[in-house]
Amino acid sequence: MKRWLPSPGVSGTLMLLWLLLNQSLDPAHLLLGAFLGVLVPVLVAPLLQPIGYPRLAKPLALFRLLTMALVEIVRSCFNVSRIILFAKAEGLNSQFIRIPLDLRNPYGLALLSCLINSTPGTVWVEILPGKNELALHVFDLHDEQWWIDTIKTQYEKPIIEIFE
Repeated sequence: MKRWLPSPGVSGTLMLLWLLLNQSLDPAHLLLGAFLGVLVPVLVAPLLQPIGYPRLAKPLALFRLLTMALVEIVRSCFNVSRIILFAKAEGLNSQFIRIPLDLRNPYGLALLSCLINSTPGTVWVEILPGKNELALHVFDLHDEQWWIDTIKTQYEKPIIEIFE
């Protein structure tokens, strides 16, 4: 059974999302949703073998993190728009910074990457090999320590709490 349905929860969620996207309960959509719900986890399972599916230790912490990130994204949209529209180019301080990470969970690192790249004005560049440091590009850097503290406390700490 595990071979054909490696993750029943993911299969059910995929089928439900398919039906919601199509806004239909027609037999064809039910059949195609079930087909996708079975096929996608079977095809993805070999990619997840080394670490398996993520386990969320604290789902409420994930909700708080995503809410805080959404507020930060909206705030950054306004700040970056203001800088682009009204600031002088010579006044910009665009730089790379390094942030030491304690986070080791691959799912946590992926979530951190998505949140950082979704925020206007920042770009995740890479995890520096052998150092477990994040190289981050900041569009207009004024206080490097503020960025390090923000990533460590508002993003990394809750992600560690969620996944580890």
